[in-house]
Amino acid sequence: MAGKLLGQAAPAAATLTTVYTVPVATAAVFNVSIANQTGYAIPVRLAIAATATPTTAEYIEYDSIIPGNGVLERGGLVANAAENVVVYASVAGLSVSVYGYEE
Repeated sequence: MAGKLLGQAAPAAATLTTVYTVPVATAAVFNVSIANQTGYAIPVRLAIAATATPTTAEYIEYDSIIPGNGVLERGGLVANAAENVVVYASVAGLSVSVYGYEE
């Protein structure tokens, strides 16, 4: 089974953005790459959530700082059917890619 791009987004400022939702009757193993395309540091939040609005317990990164022109990588993540990968940043300038396997 080959890995593939599962979702991409360029989140707007101060907006919860669902980058990927696991399809029904499927599980996913994936990596998330968040690239900062600006020259200044940006705090970012990342959640694997049951809805598009994560609860406090669903965040796996919370206000983690991505330096200017830097990247945050999280690998080996697992989500079940209908779970969402959700990203938030107070300012624009990030690009988010989710890539991996669905089974």
